[in-house]
Amino acid sequence: MGSYVPSTQAQREQMLRAVGLENVMDLYRDVPEQMLLREPLHIPDGMSELEAARAVSAMAAENRTYATILRGAGAYDHYIPSIVKYIPAKEEFLTAYTPYQAEMSQGLLQSIFEYQTMICELTGMDVSNASVYDGATAAAEAAAMCRERKRRVTLISGAAHPDTINTVRTYCYGTGDELRVVPVKDGRTDMDALREMLDDGVASFYVQQPNFFGQFEDAEALGQLAHQAGAKYIMGCNPIALAIMKTPRDCGADIAVGEGQPLGLPLGCGGPYLGYMAATDKLMRKLPGRIVGETTDDQGRRAYVLSLQAREQHIRREKASSNICSNEALCALTAGLYMATMGPDGMAEAAEQSMAKAHYLEKALCALPGVEPVYGGAYFHEFVLKMPRSQELLEALDRRGILGGLPLGDDRVLWCATEKVSRRELDEAVSIVKEVLDR
Repeated sequence: MGSYVPSTQAQREQMLRAVGLENVMDLYRDVPEQMLLREPLHIPDGMSELEAARAVSAMAAENRTYATILRGAGAYDHYIPSIVKYIPAKEEFLTAYTPYQAEMSQGLLQSIFEYQTMICELTGMDVSNASVYDGATAAAEAAAMCRERKRRVTLISGAAHPDTINTVRTYCYGTGDELRVVPVKDGRTDMDALREMLDDGVASFYVQQPNFFGQFEDAEALGQLAHQAGAKYIMGCNPIALAIMKTPRDCGADIAVGEGQPLGLPLGCGGPYLGYMAATDKLMRKLPGRIVGETTDDQGRRAYVLSLQAREQHIRREKASSNICSNEALCALTAGLYMATMGPDGMAEAAEQSMAKAHYLEKALCALPGVEPVYGGAYFHEFVLKMPRSQELLEALDRRGILGGLPLGDDRVLWCATEKVSRRELDEAVSIVKEVLDR
């Protein structure tokens, strides 16, 4: 194995002599003796590269992989073009960290700038950052952006992803603020309940579009209610759905956030993912993370710089509204490559195929005895069905290499279809379900 220490032994000895020390341990002479490690840690010996590869491969073999995936609930099995996987694996991108020295990181900064530009085009917003961990974190950070001295309450739709609700709740707990969950009616946000819950203390309202149950919300009407009460309006949107539905800006949103995983990031057993954030220019200085801007150098050549990062903890820790400071540039690069490779037409095609196949699957399943839709509203590529013996039929699908929908309890199942699943696979899944129900 190689060494990560770039200097030679002779160079290290020269540096020690220059500062008046004899050996490396002299650097720790102020540390109490009882805190020094004088014997090796009780851990296994290091492995050779071949042994390590075999050990990791053995662990990976314990994971269950599925040929067909009919489950979403926040992580979606979309087709990823090969170039989207290849370029981020190049070592100049893979090993790059935070571009603090902007003059040395023009390529990395440009990749972030291009990603931000495409997110703005997708959402209709004015400015985007590139430094949030996942969609749930993005929602919580957006809610924190909106809080003011007299407005400390955050409202969130009960039809949002449960993980998002819990993450926002955790943020509110840490800052001593209040989170109120707006009830759900017929699979969508209860408009009347929201109207009653909006008051002078509410800072923002968050809604997911499409929501956790796959339903399309009346996003424009919800935004109007929030604004009439003086609250900011946050929309959490599936980026693939944004290729064919109204943008958050068209719906009146002040902030658009969401999970960027569908933009070329594999399921990966849960990560790493990417939370995108975009906002109107009025909220630009409250966006957490970094914003890359384009300018020209002293010779008139195009150049990229870190324009804003004033809220980060290493700059204004005691006044910062956010502790986000890690770099998500590798995931942002992947998402940017996906959007550039697919283009507007390709992303719209993926969205339209996902929507069409989901409706095909629902129609086929609902033709079986005892199966019926739980909600009647328009949906994107996820839907909830009432299915008798749901656990039994999901286990039958599992045995045939198909990951069925997400069980929600009470024989309700949340199904999903993307452009990646074929009609043959959908028919096979329906046939297996029919076999179980006919017994």
